[in-house]
Amino acid sequence: MLLRLLMIVCVALPAVSAEGRIVLVADSSTCEPLSGASVFTRSGAFAGMTGKKGRLPYIPAADFPITVRYMGFRERTVGAEMPDTIFLVENPSELAEVVVSSKAQKALHILAYVREYSTLSTYTDTVFMFREKTVDYMIPTERKSRFRGWRNPRILYSKSYYRFTNAQGRDSVSDACAHHFSWADWIEILPETALPQIIALNENASDTVFGRYSPTETWTRIGDKIRLDLDILADHESRKWVPNLSAFFSNGLDYERFKLQVNYANFVGNSVGPLDMSGYSFNIESNGRGREMFMFNRSDQPIYVTTYGEVYIVDKEFITIGEAKKWDKREIGGEEIGIIEAREAPPLQAAVVELIGRVNEVDHDKIRLAMKPDQRLVSHRVVRSFGAKVLMRIKDMFGISSILGKRKQKKNWREFRRSRHKGFHIERIESDSIPQ
Repeated sequence: MLLRLLMIVCVALPAVSAEGRIVLVADSSTCEPLSGASVFTRSGAFAGMTGKKGRLPYIPAADFPITVRYMGFRERTVGAEMPDTIFLVENPSELAEVVVSSKAQKALHILAYVREYSTLSTYTDTVFMFREKTVDYMIPTERKSRFRGWRNPRILYSKSYYRFTNAQGRDSVSDACAHHFSWADWIEILPETALPQIIALNENASDTVFGRYSPTETWTRIGDKIRLDLDILADHESRKWVPNLSAFFSNGLDYERFKLQVNYANFVGNSVGPLDMSGYSFNIESNGRGREMFMFNRSDQPIYVTTYGEVYIVDKEFITIGEAKKWDKREIGGEEIGIIEAREAPPLQAAVVELIGRVNEVDHDKIRLAMKPDQRLVSHRVVRSFGAKVLMRIKDMFGISSILGKRKQKKNWREFRRSRHKGFHIERIESDSIPQ
């Protein structure tokens, strides 16, 4: 009966897409609408997410073909002549079983693969970043343990690719950027969470917890798999899921969207936690920069930041607290670990592959040699007479040299700020004048 009802809903619910078309994104096996599915444009940029009833957001015709992605499902690319319903096929995860061989193993070490798509936009410039990372987490299994571990993703290896585009459509690429505008490193792994009763007792069920204005928690269970969709902005209490970002809420940073989706598999009992997690994804849109860094460098024009990330759990292992402490103190070189890609991760889009290729072709040595040093940062050797040396010693005795030095430093700082405030400027290490 439930399946028939879902099939009727799947046919009946509309969604507005490009050129007024009605399109819905749904699960191919249950025909259930998939809210929070991610949509990417032909250039690889994040374009938005499906609505509460699986409705596809408006996509301009110039951005087709688009790619629809939902963690736990195989992604699908469609052109402008898309069907009324885009069905996504489930992609079963293949995590190895975690075996506890000793009671002394009281820490859970988790290895994960991260893909991140972030965009920083102003009225004149756009910075698109694709980043791949290998990260790990260390979760103590006993609450009374003195060893805290870390729930935030610790970066073991990372590779970043940037594309800078100005108002004229000219672009350049780099593997580095002077500004940090990502939110990905602030999303920690969720703690042990009790299941709603209807989810714990039924193999196929859903449950929704409403916030002040809209649903804040949506639990969906199909067999031994559970999906938790969180809308952090729906209610003040929802911020408990992202404790590391509580300071940004109190500072009045304007969030436009903040959604988190967590997938669990093969759980046992009435709760789910890090051991059951197979992956999570998030989408954060804000007016302002991540970490509110470079406050002195803010221009008058607004800055809009979008971060979309996918975290795939690659491996889990129980270890002793002693071994966990060694992991904590161990200095890991990037090349030693490298990128450990998850099998569930879909192939990269053609536009992202092209960006990676362009960045890898950059001749860093040639660019470094061509850079002209800032003369304000160059120290000059001054030859002084005997009288000038005596005068300098007297100035040092009375602190006059220190005062003059601070004045000169403030002057140089003001000049630097003035030059940076002339416009939103990002140093480009390659400018090949290719229109986007």
